[in-house]
This record gives sequence, C-alpha cells and structure tokens, in this order.
Amino acid sequence: METRTRQRSTADERRATVMRTAIRTFAARGYYGTSTTDVAKAAGISQGYLYRLFKDKEALFVALVDHCSDRLREAAATAAASVRTTDPQAVVDALTAAYDEVIGDRDVLMILMHAQGCATEPGIGEAVRRCYARQVEYLRAVSGASDEQIRRYFADALLSNVLVAIDAAAVDAPWARTLRGRTGPAREPRAT
Repeated sequence: METRTRQRSTADERRATVMRTAIRTFAARGYYGTSTTDVAKAAGISQGYLYRLFKDKEALFVALVDHCSDRLREAAATAAASVRTTDPQAVVDALTAAYDEVIGDRDVLMILMHAQGCATEPGIGEAVRRCYARQVEYLRAVSGASDEQIRRYFADALLSNVLVAIDAAAVDAPWARTLRGRTGPAREPRAT
C-alpha cells in the first residue's frame, strides 16, 4: 500500500511539473504550434511518459484551460470575500481588479486566448464553455449583478486580454489611451 501511495504521489508531482512546463510551452506557440514532443522535452520526460499522464495533446491542453479557469475562480473568490458591501457594482469592480491581476501572468492570458482560438476542437471548446459558464454563474451568485453588468464585465475582460497581449500599456498614443480607459490595466504585465 505504501509503495502504491508513493507511486501515485510521484505521478501527481510529475503531472504538476508537466502542467507548469506545458503552460509556458503552449503559451509561447499556441495549441497548433506546440507538439507533445516540445512539452515532453521542456519537462525533461519522454513523450511516452507524457502520454501516460495525459491521453493526448488535446487532453493536456484541456487540463491547462481548466487550470486557468481554477485560477480565475480562486482570484474571484478572494476578491469577493474582500468586498464589504452588497452593492453589485462594488463586487464587479473587485472581481475586475482580480481578473486583471490573473491575466497579468502572461502565460495564463495566452492559454486563455489560444483556447478561444482553437475552440473548434471538441474538448477545448467544451473546456472554454465550461470556463465561461463557471465564471458567469459565480459572478451572478456572488454579486447579484444584472445580466447587463455581467455582459459589461466580460466585454471589459476581453478587451483587457487584448490590451495586455499587445502590451498597450507601453504605447503612449491616443488610440491606446482610449482603449485602456477604465478597462485596460495601466500596469505592465508581470514577468512569469
């Protein structure tokens, strides 16, 4: 029994290591531009062992989307818990700040953006829909926000994604200042 527990623990640890490596690898080149060979090499394991941990490339990428969704949900929960009012907009504002913090991790941002771009892959599309459903329903439950406030939150979040991805914070031009407005993070993305 102890050997079995240790083997499982080692497999879980290796899976976590592969996930950390895979998020960086896929973030850099996207789903279509990254092979399982690339991920295995970056993780320092054989491709065969990678397939023991994840059924295929799509399953690995789906696990990454789910991981990013979990990060968003955890940040939202922390932000919601810090709000000391029942005003829906105050909760939405706190969740917006938490979202901007999460996407400041460029690897997370790029996984989310790549996932949307390849959502025609069945498993990835389902993972993206699951991510949105989870975020929308959490926002609705924790804030009491109207459908319009929720739509605005997601519209602003998607614009923030683009602004961070193109590093609009580093651009001092009228178009960039206009788009940054309230929705765009004014800070540089965090180094990962």
